[in-house]
Amino acid sequence: MSDFREYLEERKRKDPVFAEEFEKHYESFKLNVMLRQLRTESGISQQELADMIGTKKSTISRMENHAEDVRFSTIQKIAAACGKKVSIAFI
Repeated sequence: MSDFREYLEERKRKDPVFAEEFEKHYESFKLNVMLRQLRTESGISQQELADMIGTKKSTISRMENHAEDVRFSTIQKIAAACGKKVSIAFI
């Protein structure tokens, strides 16, 4: 385990508030990465995706860089534009 991961794990063990906030924001970060990956793997630019789903390039950029409140319907539109479907799991 890297020093950074060890630090995070130790900090989360010692500080429940930090742990909760970290997990909350980490999930948003993962969504950012997944949206960007989906688009780039589909060979679509931000502008092309924006045109396909009827929004602005700046909106796509915002979703990929600091998404927190992306509507599910928007995620479905992005998936469809990239030839994919959305699957949800509760764990």
